[in-house]
Amino acid sequence: MAKAQFHKGQRVYVKPVGTWALIERVVPHWAKGIDEPVRVYYDVALGREFAADELQAESPMDDAQIENAEKWRIIRARNKWQQSNDCSRHPMPGTFPIVVTGDADWGGWRVPGAEYDLDPEKVERQARMIASAPRLVEFAEGLVNWARKSGEEMPADLVELAQDAQDILTNVESGG
Repeated sequence: MAKAQFHKGQRVYVKPVGTWALIERVVPHWAKGIDEPVRVYYDVALGREFAADELQAESPMDDAQIENAEKWRIIRARNKWQQSNDCSRHPMPGTFPIVVTGDADWGGWRVPGAEYDLDPEKVERQARMIASAPRLVEFAEGLVNWARKSGEEMPADLVELAQDAQDILTNVESGG
């Protein structure tokens, strides 16, 4: 007896075709006098029905990958070179941002006080961008991987974005 391994609407990799598709229908094949289906096939709108061994489900990220992901964050440090009333035009008077790139609340990226004082909004934005960098890299990697799997089905604009993402990732990894 066969049981369905996938469900309608699930995204699967179709091995014989080499592409990703959504299951549109689960098609059980019944035999007279038997309570359960003999075989189960899946319609993914690619011209024929596929057996379960021809399909592969998406694998979610395991807990180890999620735990090992870099979690950069912004903490605030006290502004030692100016009083709060002297820097009232700053977004958060009396403090400046530090991007922490490790588990401890030290290390990472910080800006000199004189540079912060010249353009605090710019430095605050830079801190947010730097803290978001690991998530942006994950996003770019996902886009590139999706583009590789999608093949020629992608619109030209999306192909161009994926190529740009690949160039950025190459620059991040190789430093040039």
